[in-house]
Amino acid sequence: MSNTVVIRILDKEYQVSCPPEEQHALIKSSQELDRRMRDIRRAGHVIGLERIAVMAALNLTYDLLRAESRASSGETLADEVTRLDAKLDGALDKFQVPGQ
Repeated sequence: MSNTVVIRILDKEYQVSCPPEEQHALIKSSQELDRRMRDIRRAGHVIGLERIAVMAALNLTYDLLRAESRASSGETLADEVTRLDAKLDGALDKFQVPGQ
């Protein structure tokens, strides 16, 4: 059984049929999409609702594929933090004042 959920994206309302157990995820997803579309619109480089939606979709798809790639390669968040920490240490070492 599905319920109709009203979501709002860029000040437009959409009615979406959704199972009750997935409503929270749908609402969170629509909020994230709205945030990303507003960010793209605010940047001013993309004009038109359709183009903003396509750019948001591309960004979300890129993020999803990158996350899937990391998951399949076995890289965890901890691995990424360790890698970034080592990179920062290397960059900071270049700015060390001799004798300190």
